[in-house]
Amino acid sequence: MTSVESSPTSAPSSYKPKPHRKKFPWRTIVMHGIIIFFCLIVLVPLAWVLLTSVKSLRDAYTGTLWPEQFDFTHYSYVFQKMPSVLHNFSNSIIVTLSTVLVTTIIAILGGYALAHLRLPGAAIVGLILIATLFFPTRLVSIIGVYQLERELGLVNTLPGIILPYISLSLAFSIIIMRGIFLQVSPEMVDAARVDGASSWRTLVQIMLPLAANGIVVVAIVNFVAAWGEFLYAYTLLSDRYMFTFPVVLATTFGGFGEWAFPRVAAMYIMAIIPGILAFAIFQRWYMKGLQEGALKF
Repeated sequence: MTSVESSPTSAPSSYKPKPHRKKFPWRTIVMHGIIIFFCLIVLVPLAWVLLTSVKSLRDAYTGTLWPEQFDFTHYSYVFQKMPSVLHNFSNSIIVTLSTVLVTTIIAILGGYALAHLRLPGAAIVGLILIATLFFPTRLVSIIGVYQLERELGLVNTLPGIILPYISLSLAFSIIIMRGIFLQVSPEMVDAARVDGASSWRTLVQIMLPLAANGIVVVAIVNFVAAWGEFLYAYTLLSDRYMFTFPVVLATTFGGFGEWAFPRVAAMYIMAIIPGILAFAIFQRWYMKGLQEGALKF
């Protein structure tokens, strides 16, 4: 028998294709580098303030970053030896919680009405609410707000800053809740009406459970806005015991004695802890609310 010669053009059995050379992921590296850079811009100052708040008074004025001796008594000192700070902290809590509660309730009612109730002029109202977002309302209205509250006797009172806080955040909050309620099928609302459910019952038993994530978005947005607001609190409040915490922080100059730098740093840490805790607890519902259309106009 004669063996069959292989064709000169046929490839040998041991031939392997050249491996595809992977491209160096420059784009991914650059994107991650930018993200890390901006994270450091936020985290490095916070780390510096945190380390300052646990430094001893001697270490605080040496210029070293890492404390040689940790001192955690500055946090207790702020509340025990500086009684006005405790009042200021409680003022911020009262103002923030009141603003969040009232604004969220009104936003739920307004968003539901604009989304699912047959109201004449609902589209015009929605456009007006969106238009208010493009004006510097916080700056333009401050003089009028002060004059109005002076006539009503609300200057230097907590209700006097709660009411402006509610009005400043209300338009955006209603728009958020309207976007959330628009994600609910109108057929579901019509079915509830056919079954004899009133608008209130439809809202409470059907709409609110479906819009829970959007409500969390509204609550967190208003919490952050009210907790850190400075301009109106500084303008409408004059008594140091009536100040909110941001006003005290902004008007405090670190130095020696009662307002030593570690104690001021401890106040800054206490100011940011409530916001961090609130977002850490509700971040899952917050992100879901954004994904479900909380920012849909």
